[in-house]
Formats: sequence, structure tokens, C-alpha cells
Amino acid sequence: MDWSDIYPQFSSKMEGGYGGLLVDLSPMFPDTLMVGMEIRVKVSDYVKDRIQALRTQNPEKYQNIACIRTNAMKFLPNFFRKGQLKKMFFLFPDPHFKKTKHKWRIISQTLLAEYAYVIAVGGIVYTITDVKDLHDWMVSHFDEFPLFERIPDSELESDQVVENCTSAQKKVKRSQETKGKNSWQCIDEL
Repeated sequence: MDWSDIYPQFSSKMEGGYGGLLVDLSPMFPDTLMVGMEIRVKVSDYVKDRIQALRTQNPEKYQNIACIRTNAMKFLPNFFRKGQLKKMFFLFPDPHFKKTKHKWRIISQTLLAEYAYVIAVGGIVYTITDVKDLHDWMVSHFDEFPLFERIPDSELESDQVVENCTSAQKKVKRSQETKGKNSWQCIDEL
């Protein structure tokens, strides 16, 4: 993938909720490139417009974030090399409540293999949902997958990323409805 179109100021360094998390993390990690991958047209367009507006209002800032419209479930390995990612986030994914639609959930044994391929050993996967059934589903799939190990909450207290969450998470937090938040570390390569 040629990222220079969406990260113009970082094109020489390319070798190596609706954008809320991207926007929050951008100033915290100004030298880290971040991309949101979204399948829904309206959401991806909104996030792209939001990023462009922030760049216009704040010259030289928010150059390290972008959003692309894609189906990550199908095309993730087309975008990243083996072990290229340090962090991945699955924030409030579609729960696909009906059992016949569980095959479309973003966490499955097959997809965990792809995530293990693109994330570096020691990389962290963050998940959060407000649907208990989906939370239990994600936990069971990660716990069964041999290349990921759950990170105890006590170890995450110093993680800057955990508290900087999407606008949706902040909203859910205020209403005390969050059903599950977990993080897993990749412990070996695929």
C-alpha cells in the first residue's frame, strides 16, 4: 500500500467512534502513523472530512492520522506487512446479534490469524463493547487463540491509550453501560 497520499507530510518515513480515537491519539503520538479502517461509506467520509478540517484549522497537526474505506476482514493483509503494526483497536464492533450472522463478527479464529500476522510480537490488541454477548465472544476467541495472551487490567493502568477512547466509549462510560474492555498482547509470530 502506498500511504503517501493520505500521509503527505510523512511520505519520506513510509518505510518502516468516528475518528475520535484517531483524533485523541494524534497529538499524544505525533510521530506514529495511525489509520482507521471503516467499511461504512458515511462513517469513513465523516472521519475523512473531520481529519481534513482539523488539518486546515491546525496547520502542521493531525498529519499522522487518516481513514480509509475498506473491508478489513477481507483485505487487511493487503495493507500491512508481517509484524508491521504495534497496536490494533476493535471498538464497539457490530455485534451481529443473529446466530446466522456471527460469521461476520470482526473477531473469529480465522481473523485472529490475520491479526497475528500483521501485529508485531509484543503488539497490543484493544477491544471494547457495550454488548455482553459480544464481549464474551471476543474474550473466548482471544483466549482460545495461542498467539495472544490477555493483559491483566493492573498492567494497563499506565497505558496512555486505555483511557483515551472513542467518543462512543466516553458516552457509554458516562452511562455506566460498558460490558467489556480487554487487551491482548501478541506473544509470538505467525
